[in-house]
Amino acid sequence: MDHIRPLPAYLVQRYHGWRATSFAENRSWYRRLADEGQRPRAMVISCCDSRVHVTSIFGAEQGEFFIHRNIANLVPPYEPDGDHHGTSAAVEFAVTSLKVAHLIVLGHSRCGGVQGCYHMCSGHAPELDEKTSFVGRWMDILRPGFARLPEGDDATRQQALEFEAVKVSLENLMTFPFIAERVESGDLSLHGLWNDIAEGGLMALDPRDGSFHPV
Repeated sequence: MDHIRPLPAYLVQRYHGWRATSFAENRSWYRRLADEGQRPRAMVISCCDSRVHVTSIFGAEQGEFFIHRNIANLVPPYEPDGDHHGTSAAVEFAVTSLKVAHLIVLGHSRCGGVQGCYHMCSGHAPELDEKTSFVGRWMDILRPGFARLPEGDDATRQQALEFEAVKVSLENLMTFPFIAERVESGDLSLHGLWNDIAEGGLMALDPRDGSFHPV
């Protein structure tokens, strides 16, 4: 495998720093996690964006969250067609095997994936409309949200599309039979959140009117 290269020195240094401090101070806790397995209470579906740090936002420790990240925190609809579905597989494992009690979709401000979808659906990103674009075909999941956008300037509509990314994902989650069954029985609750990166704000989806309000 000639294309593989050594890990950058700064990452090696950070690893050794972590192992000598945080790990060393909590060695028994890590051993317990390894021996007993994971029992997360919640799954969080968030964006790949490097600025969104789920565990920091909630002050979570190892073992608390089962986290899945993808472009624009999207969940596709239930499609058992035999193709590869990484997000659907993560959701299935979290709900049916780990039996999480909460499933959270976390969107965020200034989302590049959502912006790409906005430009694509507006006709300003023809490269994303190409069948060969993995990003474009993934962002097709959000097209129903674009169709629901209110009138307004681009900035307002793009933020509204970030909210729609959360809503579309929550709607699609309910198309999974094993999720709908657990939601109806009260064993699983769904939550929609949006993080304002610049302000450190967190807003929650109100199921009564579909609006977002500070938590």
